[in-house]
Amino acid sequence: MFIHLIVIGWLYVTVMMAVAEATNTTGTVLGAIFTFLLYGLAPVALVIYLMATPARRRAIKEREAQAQEAARRAAAEAAGSDLPDQRSEPPADAVAPVRKEP
Repeated sequence: MFIHLIVIGWLYVTVMMAVAEATNTTGTVLGAIFTFLLYGLAPVALVIYLMATPARRRAIKEREAQAQEAARRAAAEAAGSDLPDQRSEPPADAVAPVRKEP
């Protein structure tokens, strides 16, 4: 939350620099635009991008973990179970084990 205040403050300063550049007798509007872009937007965009990198990594890892969990559950459901479930269905392997006869 604190970074938002810094970004807003820095953009305000660069807007004022651009206004001063545009209204100066030797300044131009093109110079004001480049001042705002090169001193304001470019550094702020870079800082925000770099500071958001850990959050992006966490989100990617979380999505991968959820996808792996969903794949594991789908594979477990497709493979069936050796134990009967709560609906009193027989186990997946209905063949009785072979025993020696006496």
